[in-house]
Amino acid sequence: MSLDDLTANARKYVPQLKLLLAQLERELPDAVVLRHELHATPELGYVEFETSRIVAEALPVRSSSLLQTGILARVGRGAPTAIGVRAELDGLPLAELTNAPFAATNGCMHACGHDVHLAALVALVRAAHRMADELPAPLLAIFQPSEERHPSGALALTESPELRDAVRAVVAAHLHPDLSWGTVGAEPGVVNAAADAAEIVVEGVAGHGAYPHRARDPVLALAHVVVALHSIVGRRVDPTHGAAITVGMLSAGATENVIPARAEARATLRALDIVDQGILRDAVRATVEGIAGAFGCSGTVAFTKSEPPLVNDATLAAAVRQLGPEAGSCIAPPWRSCGGDDFAHYGALAPSLMVFVGLHDAASFTPVPLHHPEFLAPDEAVGMVARAQALAYIAACTAYQVSEVDDPMPGRSAVNHS
Repeated sequence: MSLDDLTANARKYVPQLKLLLAQLERELPDAVVLRHELHATPELGYVEFETSRIVAEALPVRSSSLLQTGILARVGRGAPTAIGVRAELDGLPLAELTNAPFAATNGCMHACGHDVHLAALVALVRAAHRMADELPAPLLAIFQPSEERHPSGALALTESPELRDAVRAVVAAHLHPDLSWGTVGAEPGVVNAAADAAEIVVEGVAGHGAYPHRARDPVLALAHVVVALHSIVGRRVDPTHGAAITVGMLSAGATENVIPARAEARATLRALDIVDQGILRDAVRATVEGIAGAFGCSGTVAFTKSEPPLVNDATLAAAVRQLGPEAGSCIAPPWRSCGGDDFAHYGALAPSLMVFVGLHDAASFTPVPLHHPEFLAPDEAVGMVARAQALAYIAACTAYQVSEVDDPMPGRSAVNHS
């Protein structure tokens, strides 16, 4: 679709966008209450039973379940395919330190904004339901389990027949503290990195701390492995590309005077280029095996979670930029990150787009990163995310009109993943 055609289409959908936003405002007070309830009761991936129940009971339409806790809720009649809008059900294994009156106390935490995304999408579904036949296209709310936990909930959903032929496009909105409050990021192309979780095991020969020459020390070997891993990006990846390796967990031994037989580490590998993702994997494996061997030990690496780069559809991104001013949204300057999100899998199903909603400098927001025990978005973020979801939904109606349903990915914007 040409830019002129997209502009003409966007003009046609402005009245429906404004009506949807007006209906949305009526739902936001209840959505904030819902956000508090969800935030206080976080659950880990694939066991979000209470979260799923709370969400389903707040919906004005009948929903269906997938993967035990996942929910699909369709609003609108007409075309057999819909515009999918995703939110995430799960929390993180963190003890919350926000001191909020609705803080979680069960050792889990919504430290990535999922509680806000969920409440916002419920509000959007309720607003869309109010519009009835004035809704421009069916909306399929996708309440996805296990974004944070392996195996990926998004990958499982995209392989399910219930979703595979049900969507024309899929969009999502995600809070981010690096973008300014009041802005929405909608960049085409790669916006998040490919992400691997690596489990590293070094095995040696146990011994007494007084006689290290009789042992083969996996702790010493692993220490050298950790240092070497952090040099890989600087010497194996093109410096104009984005990539990162971080070792976040080390484990070995039980006391100071015993050399253990085994040492373990967990690391994350990030790359904006999918070819670089393969380079990092190969280099990490070679580094672990080679250095462990040099110390008389053996080393292995298992990649336990893998997400591809998150590639935003160019036509969807352009449609958001066209409609953004009509929604009162300020489009953020170009922005990408080495964060990872399993929303990337939806791109294999249909044209997809993730927009980012800024938090930086928001009143009452403590400037901490995502996944931090003090991360707490202000209640006003529920409205910001809901408006961004509505904007992305209408943009998808503009870019991929659902009356043309023969091909779920017509004229898909070509993106070079390499």
